[in-house]
Amino acid sequence: MDSLTQVALGSAVGYAVLGNKVGRKAVAWGAILGTLPDLDVFLPYGGSVEAFTYHRGFSHSLFVHLLISPLIVWLILKIHTGMQTYKARWFWLVFLCLSTHALLDSLTVYGTQLMWPLSEYPFAVSSMFIIDPLYTLPLLIGLAFTLLPKISTSKAYKINAITLSLSTAYLCLAFVFKLNIDDKVKTALNNRDIDATGYISTPAPLTTLLWRVVVMSDGHYYEGYASVFDSPSDVTLNAYNTTPSLIKPIDNQWGIQRLQWFTKGFYSIRQQTDNVILSDLRMGMECQYVFNFVVGEQADSGIKVGSFERLSQRPSFSNASNIWHRIWQPEVSLASPLAKNNCSLP
Repeated sequence: MDSLTQVALGSAVGYAVLGNKVGRKAVAWGAILGTLPDLDVFLPYGGSVEAFTYHRGFSHSLFVHLLISPLIVWLILKIHTGMQTYKARWFWLVFLCLSTHALLDSLTVYGTQLMWPLSEYPFAVSSMFIIDPLYTLPLLIGLAFTLLPKISTSKAYKINAITLSLSTAYLCLAFVFKLNIDDKVKTALNNRDIDATGYISTPAPLTTLLWRVVVMSDGHYYEGYASVFDSPSDVTLNAYNTTPSLIKPIDNQWGIQRLQWFTKGFYSIRQQTDNVILSDLRMGMECQYVFNFVVGEQADSGIKVGSFERLSQRPSFSNASNIWHRIWQPEVSLASPLAKNNCSLP
């Protein structure tokens, strides 16, 4: 999730654990700890693929959080002397602020290695978009009340508990929506005789009322959208080509195998000029994927290993209003006009 949300969640959790004992100190430490796991983005991993696939690794591990929590508590008690009475609560504040950060991240589609080092499997429930105002807003309201100077600690504690509960209830509602969407899409695939080798659904930007769908099939894949108000016949699916044979001569490369593993098979391969591009289909939309890597290059002798440089094509939100309209109107198309031209400008 985005940094603001993680700070708000850490503050809310910190205050829920210890706010009625130490006041705003719990908010401050919750905010710091809510940010701490994401500092791994500043580590020099040595390459684009490494940075992409090692992010949300050890720093998001529940085992690491459990082991490092006593050390952080020791540091906090060195700073705030005289709070040994609350040592056990400080431990729970630290551990819960760290672990809820990782657990919230695992609800997005990126992938979070919760079990590192026992397993590098990137858990991804994909029930939340990386930014969702309806989740963040209650946390910010609760945070605001904990910082108001004229409000009593007991009232701030109660309001924070309520807003934290509301945001958590929203997470549960999003998961229910996902189950509903998955059921509709599976029915749509059966009705249209589409043989799917893989399927994933993720919320559209800023909402859980509309979901983006990616379906993998032999030689191509489908991208589409489904609203919680759609019937199975309303689910939109557009087919696009992928050419995995392009990387056959170089598919023994660690970078390619690592990307195939991390994307869980939801990737496309296409050639653009002399470059062979692997795109992670889980994040972004057709022609505007967030993570694209130059895995191969066309040479006179055939395809050779590429630079693995990351090419960023961040989605444009210029048509954000169309997302809103698509929630209510199945006929609204969100497909990129560039998709008909292999995502190249005419």
